[in-house]
Amino acid sequence: QVQLVEFGGGLVQAGGSLRLSCAASGRTVSYYAMGWFRQAPGKEREFVAAISYSGGSTNYEDSVKGRFTISKDNAKNTVYLQMNSLKPEDTAVYYCAASSLGATATLPRQYTYWGQGTQVTVSS
Repeated sequence: QVQLVEFGGGLVQAGGSLRLSCAASGRTVSYYAMGWFRQAPGKEREFVAAISYSGGSTNYEDSVKGRFTISKDNAKNTVYLQMNSLKPEDTAVYYCAASSLGATATLPRQYTYWGQGTQVTVSS
């Protein structure tokens, strides 16, 4: 099993940047593909980005391509989501999750372990 805790959310103006971190304990993140999801009020949880076991393969939702970057540091047992050029529509609770599948996993049901989420608010 793995326990996940997200850090780094906050309030930022449109066009700004934030870096989210997801610290894992228990089994290391090198055993899992890791993903970031987000959920805005009244909306379903949606896929944002994923990275493979090794970190060699990544996958992004179309609206964040070129703005967000997912990375992982297996030695630190941490996954990151660098978010640049933030827009008000990026406002949501962001969740880190672990999957036994690869970076092509984009559905919440494909992920086994979840963090508690961190709020990101982008003001216009």
